[in-house]
Amino acid sequence: MSDELKLALPTAAMAFRGYNVKNLGRSDEMLAHPVYGPTVEQFLQDAAEVHEEVIGRKVDLAARVRRGEETTLDTFSESIALVVSMELVQLRLLEDHFDTPYSTARVAFGYSLGEITALCAGGCFSVRDALRIPLALSVDSAEIGHDVTMGIFFSRGDAIDLPSVHRICNEINVEGRGMIGISAYLSPNSLLLLGQGDTIDRFKAAMVDVFPEKVYLRRNTAHWPPLHTPLLWERNIPNRAAMMMQTVPGSLRSPQPPLLSMVTGEMSYNDYNWREILNHWTDHPQRLWDVVQETCSMDIQTMIHVGPQPNILPATFKRLSDNVLAQTAGVGGLGVRAISRMVRRPWLAALLPERTALLRAPHIRHVILEDWLLEHAPGEE
Repeated sequence: MSDELKLALPTAAMAFRGYNVKNLGRSDEMLAHPVYGPTVEQFLQDAAEVHEEVIGRKVDLAARVRRGEETTLDTFSESIALVVSMELVQLRLLEDHFDTPYSTARVAFGYSLGEITALCAGGCFSVRDALRIPLALSVDSAEIGHDVTMGIFFSRGDAIDLPSVHRICNEINVEGRGMIGISAYLSPNSLLLLGQGDTIDRFKAAMVDVFPEKVYLRRNTAHWPPLHTPLLWERNIPNRAAMMMQTVPGSLRSPQPPLLSMVTGEMSYNDYNWREILNHWTDHPQRLWDVVQETCSMDIQTMIHVGPQPNILPATFKRLSDNVLAQTAGVGGLGVRAISRMVRRPWLAALLPERTALLRAPHIRHVILEDWLLEHAPGEE
């Protein structure tokens, strides 16, 4: 069974997670493992050194992992170093102990911070340079984030009318009492909003007069660095990031495997434009749904989720799979039941005739890489 991923990689997608409120996953088990541990510790130490160089504060990421101490918004910079290093070390362990090189995968993509890791793993720039850019911007991003909350906006009926969302956001922004913006397009019927102060609550009040009854907004009480939104303009973060990206050392080569970008929602990277695309990474919404559609259209057989405790990507594909199964169950034979399901998911019913690739979603096998590595650890099979 240990060679199963090697055989699966040519038809597999590697999916890298991003920042979340929980970033440890099973990293402590990997660090404590007699075979994996030394490599994991070295990656964490290397990331801690870059953190000290950029932030000017010494950290011990390995000690944090051993203590099982999650990061907070105040230690956002450590979250970046931890997530990136644990994603990269998982790939190293997969190659060193199972002869399964990441570059042989069919395609890769990363949500938020995961896209930077994927570019690094794909050979575009070094680990140190991959960390320097988000670390250099992390302090300001976290400081802005102390006044930023998330809203999950979703519909149980039709697809969300995006122009109306943008209109409400702009109406709130011009009031001059905090900014709000879309951070991610999760699906045609769901998206993430990030807003300062009470802007999420003001959006909720305004949407009542614009959207039908089956549209909802749930407020997440945690505070978030406002990545992928115009809120970062407050401290010129996108411009500063662009300057660093244009001059960071790195090769003029396309990432290997090919990389679907959540900045564009397409296979946009070539041998010279990855810096330009990343220039828009900071303040443009993550086009997760476009990447989901592209992945399904490529007839991917296996999705390998990289990083500690992957969350949003496995959850997104599971929701799609569940919806497709419910939408198509018994079509042509169940009559009223099938029709009732279609009524409950009109956003999906409208897409399926022209997006038949979405029907493949339930057949994609999902592997959480940290779980797989620990289950197949050398000497423990």
